[in-house]
Amino acid sequence: MDLQRVKEILSAESEINVHYHGIPVWIESIDSTSSMAVISARGTHEEKQLVSIDGLDEK
Repeated sequence: MDLQRVKEILSAESEINVHYHGIPVWIESIDSTSSMAVISARGTHEEKQLVSIDGLDEK
């Protein structure tokens, strides 16, 4: 996924399904300078991971 699309998803009013390596996730925040995102598994929001936005996929 590209940086612009991640920004659009974060600002969208409706829910957009995003997966990270097949796992449904929430995008918590992004770092535009490093193209990294903080994500958490959908439904838990507890365990956060810093991942490359290249691994995110819109379903």
